Amino acid sequence: MIKSTIKGIGFYVPDNVVTNDDLAKLMTTNDEWITERTGIKERRHRKNRNDSQETTAYLGFKASEKALEKAGLTAKDIDYIVFATLSPDYYFPGCGVLLQDMLGCDTIGALDVRNQCSGFVYAVSVANAFIKSGTYKNILVVGAEIHSFGLDFSDEGRGVSVIFGDGAGAIVLSATEDENAGDILAVNMHSEGKYADELCTQFPGSKYGWSDRMRKEPENVTDKEVYPIMNGNFVFKHAVTRFPETMQEALDKAGKTIEDLDMFIPHQANLRIAQFVQQKFGLPDEKIHNNIQKYGNTTAASIPIALSEAIEEGKINRGDLVLLSAFGSGFTWGSVLFEY
Repeated sequence: MIKSTIKGIGFYVPDNVVTNDDLAKLMTTNDEWITERTGIKERRHRKNRNDSQETTAYLGFKASEKALEKAGLTAKDIDYIVFATLSPDYYFPGCGVLLQDMLGCDTIGALDVRNQCSGFVYAVSVANAFIKSGTYKNILVVGAEIHSFGLDFSDEGRGVSVIFGDGAGAIVLSATEDENAGDILAVNMHSEGKYADELCTQFPGSKYGWSDRMRKEPENVTDKEVYPIMNGNFVFKHAVTRFPETMQEALDKAGKTIEDLDMFIPHQANLRIAQFVQQKFGLPDEKIHNNIQKYGNTTAASIPIALSEAIEEGKINRGDLVLLSAFGSGFTWGSVLFEY
């Protein structure tokens, strides 16, 4: 029987640390306000907001190099790429092909996933299906984001802009028939598109306008359309409902219980959400890993960054049962349960 096992993992974040006090110099806010509402103390931003070199694909490239090294593989061993991001280098093409070129892979397929905060969970689910079907042997799964170039650092945008950070994480998912190797035991993916407008960026697109509008009537392109908007309380209420549902679904599908779990890695959206879920399931502190305090919300990158960090810190060992769960824009949500 073919298994999908994580052979290597790595993450990369820019060197530039942006604290809550740094943001307080740009907008009317303070460390206490941000910490109380989000749990975030600092995040990483690329140093130059207009840098054309340190792009989303580049962050994914740096994370991928580490994942390949840990896996003991080269770019030539990769059969397929799945790249999750909401902040691509270009409107099109997506980052997958850019990463294929940066790494020097063969002319393999590269798929882009646009599921925002749930992007990495969706990407792993897709890669797992390819592995289990026997289509590919080694798949590079990447979640990467650069938010800092597209945020409103004024008082108007502070409710959203204090949350997000830049970073990338990557795993090599490989096929194996080794009975002692880890395996992906259960996945689930869900969506509820009627709430799309509660967390989104409206412009550019076929609904609110494209380059023709930007050229002909730039004065009518509003900040609300260009910058991310979020109905925070509404999103929070749905997240604390959907997180437990998707977690329990994954456990039930694999015939496992919450007591069997060795580590839970939630999408790092808000520390209060993670704490709510932890309390609901009665998880001890040693069975959940949060790092939003250091990196903020890096959407598609948040789970692979946290997973990589937890493994590096020795919180996850081979044979451990690990659950990844996410909820975000779309609305979309889902989980991946695996033995590492």
